[in-house]
Amino acid sequence: MAPTLRTVVRRLPLKLAVLAGHDALDSQVRWVAVSELEDPTPFLEGGELVLTTGMRLHEADAAPYVGRLVARKVTGLGFGVGLGHEEIPAGLVEAAALAGLPLIEVPRDTPFVAISKLVSDLIAAEQYEEISRAFAAQGRLTRAALRPEGAAAVIDRLAHELGGWAALLDEAGAVRHAAGRDASHVARLLPELERLRKPAGRGAPASLALSTPAEHIVVQPLGARRVRGFFAVGAERPFTPVAHTVVNAAGSLLTLAIEHGREHLAAERRIRAAVLRLLLAGQAEAGREVLGLLGETLPADRLVVLAVRGDREAVLDAVAADFAGVFAAPDAERVVVLAPEDRADGVARALAEYGGVGLGAPVGLDDLRAGLDQADRALAAAGRGTERVTRFADLAGQGLLSLLDAEAAEAFSAALLAPLREYGSRADLLESLRAYLACNGHWDAAAQRLGVHRHTLRYRMRRVAELLGRDLDDPGARAELWVALTTAG
Repeated sequence: MAPTLRTVVRRLPLKLAVLAGHDALDSQVRWVAVSELEDPTPFLEGGELVLTTGMRLHEADAAPYVGRLVARKVTGLGFGVGLGHEEIPAGLVEAAALAGLPLIEVPRDTPFVAISKLVSDLIAAEQYEEISRAFAAQGRLTRAALRPEGAAAVIDRLAHELGGWAALLDEAGAVRHAAGRDASHVARLLPELERLRKPAGRGAPASLALSTPAEHIVVQPLGARRVRGFFAVGAERPFTPVAHTVVNAAGSLLTLAIEHGREHLAAERRIRAAVLRLLLAGQAEAGREVLGLLGETLPADRLVVLAVRGDREAVLDAVAADFAGVFAAPDAERVVVLAPEDRADGVARALAEYGGVGLGAPVGLDDLRAGLDQADRALAAAGRGTERVTRFADLAGQGLLSLLDAEAAEAFSAALLAPLREYGSRADLLESLRAYLACNGHWDAAAQRLGVHRHTLRYRMRRVAELLGRDLDDPGARAELWVALTTAG
């Protein structure tokens, strides 16, 4: 879900004013495009907030210009005053009002990049909220799967999460359990099930999606090596990405519930994978709770994340048999292992028998995602060399920063960059400095990366040098600033 134009306009620091199209302010802003072209529409997809200073726009061109934007279904037009025009041309205001296109006045002291950054931040926040909702729902489904009712509890929970209905079917298509409103529609799905009966990898689709004006349905097969049943969900509205994530999580949990014997062991491992996802989502307590139901605990205090490549079944068996108190879960093409810091080296040496092993730096549960990223990078390096065990701290290019004390580095970064953070509302100075250093001081490349004119970047860098009291041409000063920016993230 993208932010609305109304949300963007209401941000006080931007000081934006709406001159036309007030009734369309609830339209979503999918991106920001800056253009001085007479016809920018060939470079637009629709849904953008177009920003311009009107350098090439004349009064007589206003109506055709607006017409092209409306036909391309842009969300709105932001007009920067004080450069090409001291005020927005009356003809443009009139044309926008007649077309119902939101026309936003952007004062001269509000940089276009500030609007772009705001929209980008809002979109990122919306995406993060969607991911958080999906993980929270997965956690509730996982807990439901561990109740005595098993698969039935998952179906009940799934119907509640989606606000529709859900049903579990056996191999023949008979309903074993249904929940939610109007689940009687399941009967008409029976002719579709044959398409899902083929073994995985032999042309069978992973799922079926059926839609009518009044209802949207998803059907998935269940079973690890062969189809052992099906489940179906239905809702009045189309499924969002979050809903699809929830449905897929339910499919995994239902498959766990219907497998037996070796399949029961596989089920436990999938639950550990779900625990790993909870931990990576920052839901440590939920992860501990779920794992506790299996009679297991997570390593206490600081731990090391290991990414292990090779025979996944053998690796998981080895951890279970030889390393009590060490957590292991399959994830993608490798196994993720969480070992106490003082035992990590011994675990790594033992697991190297099965394939490459990458180790991250010691982390707490709150930094587990960073630890896994480090372990994956180390594992990739292990695959390129002759050593089976590789540590992230030993990777080329990571040595200097890995030697710095984290708290001291953060304090240094905060003190060095404080004048830039405290300088009014010009947060763009930090990003401009980052781009300038990343481009080795090349003005054109850095300005292009930021989307500003090189003279604007030169002005910003002069201001940075004044505020910091540093010569940006000095290699030592550049190195210190780069370390500070890297530490700050």
